Amino acid sequence: MVKMTIQLEGKKIQDQDQFMVPQTNAFGHDFRDYNNAQSERQKGVEKFYKTQHINQTYDFVKKMREDYIKLDKAKMSIWECCELLNDVVDDSDPDLDEPQIQHLLQSAEAIRKDYPNEDWLHLTALIHDLGKILVLPKFGGLPQWAVVGDTFPLGCAFDESNIHHKYFKENQDFNNPIYNTKNGIYNDSIGLENVMMSWGHDDYMYMVAKENGTTLPSAGLFIIRYHSFYPLHKNGGYKHLMNDEDEENLKWLHVFNKYDLYSKSKVHVNVEEVKPYYMSLIEKYFPAKLRW
Repeated sequence: MVKMTIQLEGKKIQDQDQFMVPQTNAFGHDFRDYNNAQSERQKGVEKFYKTQHINQTYDFVKKMREDYIKLDKAKMSIWECCELLNDVVDDSDPDLDEPQIQHLLQSAEAIRKDYPNEDWLHLTALIHDLGKILVLPKFGGLPQWAVVGDTFPLGCAFDESNIHHKYFKENQDFNNPIYNTKNGIYNDSIGLENVMMSWGHDDYMYMVAKENGTTLPSAGLFIIRYHSFYPLHKNGGYKHLMNDEDEENLKWLHVFNKYDLYSKSKVHVNVEEVKPYYMSLIEKYFPAKLRW
């Protein structure tokens, strides 16, 4: 068995090569296949990205951030939020149509098996998609294009690494001379934390975790905030905006992504069986109640 060790901020990432990557998704199709419309669901996914690419603008994201930083939608625990996800299905995901709570537990349990000592990573997997509650009426009832899907920077040119890039031509920022150069309003190596990302569940959950004083390490927060940033971590775009800390945290995101993407399954996790373990992690890294 091949072992790979990456030294990172005093921690070691060991890829034990135990996780077997399946060849097809729950529908029998290739994972993240956006180019071949093999099913009605995939046709819907392309329609979703057209709407998303047109409507996610710099001004829109600025407005969303200003609204949601108030964290005035609810006060509840992490687990209560997990249970709310039973009502959410991600229309942008061509690989799964199961309730989101199952995807979270599938990812967390797969990581827990291979990285038993990295409890922060188990919890990060459990909570990484909690921001999808944005589709629920109590949290704004946002359209799916403002909640899910791949994320990308605003305030600079739309990189070719984005899927369905052609639809950006209808975005009002596309021809804005302030935004349509490679760097736009940013400088090289500015650091992703200083970049305005498209609005969705990643940025919202990052905001909730940080503002409520989580003790998760920076790599955990990085995973939460950028796990949907596939143009970067899968296709290699936008790297000129990264700083040294981003580069280190990206190593953890690459580890996480394998489990996030490929652990999606029709086989359900027994929620009540694993709940006590994750409740102990929530208590360790978060307050009992959070503002959302």
